[in-house]
This record gives sequence, C-alpha cells and structure tokens, in this order.
Amino acid sequence: MLSERAAFTGFRRRGNVSAGGSCRLLPTADGWAAVSCARTTDAALLGALVCEVVDEDNPWPIVADWLAHHRGADLAERATLLNIAAAPISRATTPPPAPKPLHPRPVDGLLVVDFSALWAGPLCAHLLGLAGARVVKVETPDRPDGARRGNSHFYQLLHGGHESVVLDPSRSEGRRALSALVDAADIVIEASRPRALVGFGLDADAAVARGATWVSITAAGRASDRIGFGDDLAAAAGLVATAHDGSPLFVGDAIADPLTGITAAALVMSAPTDGSGHLWNLSMSDLVASTLTDHSAPTPRWSGREWIVETASGVVPVAEPQERAPAGHVAVSGADTASVLRTLKIAAP
Repeated sequence: MLSERAAFTGFRRRGNVSAGGSCRLLPTADGWAAVSCARTTDAALLGALVCEVVDEDNPWPIVADWLAHHRGADLAERATLLNIAAAPISRATTPPPAPKPLHPRPVDGLLVVDFSALWAGPLCAHLLGLAGARVVKVETPDRPDGARRGNSHFYQLLHGGHESVVLDPSRSEGRRALSALVDAADIVIEASRPRALVGFGLDADAAVARGATWVSITAAGRASDRIGFGDDLAAAAGLVATAHDGSPLFVGDAIADPLTGITAAALVMSAPTDGSGHLWNLSMSDLVASTLTDHSAPTPRWSGREWIVETASGVVPVAEPQERAPAGHVAVSGADTASVLRTLKIAAP
C-alpha cells in the first residue's frame, strides 16, 4: 500500500518531516513531539496553541520555540482543547484488549455504507469492495472527503467501483434518508468522533443490536476527544526510526492509516461466533502501538541489485513504487444518490 501510494504521489523519506510535508517531529522540554499542520485552519490553531500570531505558510519556527520550553503533557492538553493533531512521542505500555472469538465470513454482496474520509476508512472499504461487497460512499454537501483535494490517482484507486451519495443532515428529509441507508447496511464505516454521526440522528448501538457490523475509526478511541492523522498518530505511538544523533525520524507515509485500514478490513471479514453484530472501536494510536515490539526493527540494505530486509523468516525484497489501476469507475460526488436510494427503496429527500 505504501509503495503504490508513493508511485502516485512521488513522496519519499524526509527525515523529521513527514513524507507529505504536513507533519514535523520537534523537541519538547522533556522529549519529542509530532505536530501536524494539514488543514487550512491549522496554522491559526497553532497560533492559538503558542499564543502568538504565526506565519500561515511557515508556522514552524514559532511552534518549535514554544515546544522547546514546554513539556509534552502541556502540548497534549492544549492540542486536545484546540482540536490540533499533535502529541508527545511515547510508547504504550498496555496492549489493546483481545477481541471475542471470531470466524471468517464472506462479504460478497453485503452492503457497506462508508462515512469515512482520507485513507484508513476508505482503504477498509476498498478492500471490502475487492472482496465483493457493494460500497456506498456517503458525504454531506458541506463536508466532502478531504482526499478529493489530494492526489487524484490515489483517490481513484481507493474509490474505484464505489457508488457516491450526498445527503444533507441539516434537513429532516436528508436525516431520514441517512437513517434508512444505515438501517439497510450490513457494514457501516465511520472515521469521526462519535458525536458527529449522533448529531445526524444515527445510532451505532442500535445498528449493532440488529446484527450490523459498525467500524469506528478514531485517533484514540470513541471515549477520547483527541484528533490525529496518520503521521502524527504513528509517531506519537512510538513508531519512529532513530537517527545517528538519537533524534526520531518518520517511518513510512502516514503509516497509521494503512495499518488501520487493513486491520479494519480483516476484522470486518470476520464475525463473532455467536452471529451477533459488533462495534469495532479502533483506536489508531493503540493499533500502531500494538504492532511494536521490544526488538530492533530490521534495517533495509542494498544487495547490489535491490533493497532487501533480512527478517527471522527470511529475506524480503523492498517493493519499488508501482501503480495499480482502479477496480472500476470513480463516481463524481453525489452522482449515484438517486439510483442508490431507488434500489434500496428509500424515499428521496
């Protein structure tokens, strides 16, 4: 997944700057932190964090100076209050709880309603679509998927063959259609804090009670108000490399996203042995932490012909960036609203 994304974006390693350029690893008074500035509003929020006016095009010098004089805990507290994707780098000490007993299940023909955006949730939906599920992507008029503004080829890869629905939850007719769409779903994917869909009148617990699978992808679990993106969440969870001077370096490109998306798809393609519905509460930071061990990570080396990684189970070649074609047509936002509602016998708003 990382290799084919690199083929589309051209991103490469940049040390303490994320591959996409929107996140930095910066020293704090008691360690290191990962700080993102990915959204158009983030520079102003970083200014609020440091209580100064910052340059919208380059907020980093002032932010770096503030961090150097404050502890990671100070950053974490303020970042949560201001909805900034930033956190100190640490290693989790408690592993996530083990799921209840599962068995594999086919998803061919199941209806997936995907409210997610960016990469983790859409990757889960993409893999389910490749396995035969019908995927309906849902957006609202004022909150389209931000990935539409990113690399168009990568967006097409994740959404090829999916249907696109746009419904307005600010209108009672739109809310009724959203509710009916969720009622029809076998699988629901969301990647926002729970209050967002609750505000639309959608109830995850009710969907699970009737037997649906609900995938909730958040930065730090449904009980947390923390936000985050793939780069800062992975680094803050401890997934970093170490430079010769001991400073942290980014690993991969927004790597918490593909780790979470692949894991979510694997979980959805399983089912509780008692046949009940299930809510998968996926904390991206906890999931990243669960992949880490106390053993040193293998280091890629050049064999004379290709980059390889030597592991306990043998030599693994490092994949060169290679594009993959979308699995089907990529719909314009909202293009399938009428047809999806009609085939599911839902009244149009």
